[in-house]
Amino acid sequence: MIVHTLLAAAVGYLLGSIPFGLLLTRAAGLGDVRSIGSGNIGATNVLRTGNKKLAAATLLLDLLKGLFAVLLVRWLFVHPDILPQAAWGPVPVGALAAVLGHCFPVWLGFKGGKGVATNAGVSFGLGWPLGLAYALVWLAVLGLSRISSLAGMSAVCAAAIAAALLGYVAYVPVLALIAVLVLWLHRANLKRLADGTEPKVGSKK
Repeated sequence: MIVHTLLAAAVGYLLGSIPFGLLLTRAAGLGDVRSIGSGNIGATNVLRTGNKKLAAATLLLDLLKGLFAVLLVRWLFVHPDILPQAAWGPVPVGALAAVLGHCFPVWLGFKGGKGVATNAGVSFGLGWPLGLAYALVWLAVLGLSRISSLAGMSAVCAAAIAAALLGYVAYVPVLALIAVLVLWLHRANLKRLADGTEPKVGSKK
């Protein structure tokens, strides 16, 4: 199981580290997305290029890589001798590694995105009710506040809470750890939220 878990971590990390935001903006002739806005490679920063379709594509691909990482790890490394819901088995470790790969890709000097979209895919991969809770909270908070960072942070916390409430208890530790990571990566956003200066989606600020 230890070998399978380590291999799952490698697979999850490699898939999660694919920098779709950077690749798409470069392919579209928009340069390096890291040179604008927050400097990260996620969909919110891609949106700052003014290309909504590219931002939507980045969001979808970052979500799908998280989903695919979990599904692939489950297919490759889970068998009757390994509990599929072992708290630190191949599946949750692969899920965590996918988010870490997105946030800290080795190809970009360990400077990536903030993990929100990738964690959405991971949540769907761990269990569709978790992904649904994630998506509903994300959309609801974004619709009410129009603040992307607040929606993302609310959603990652919702996934961990949903896991505890909906019978996915074995996944609570890894989802809680991911939530802490995402909140830490949003520490500048948290400060701006407290100051009332966090920009809203669509604003020019």
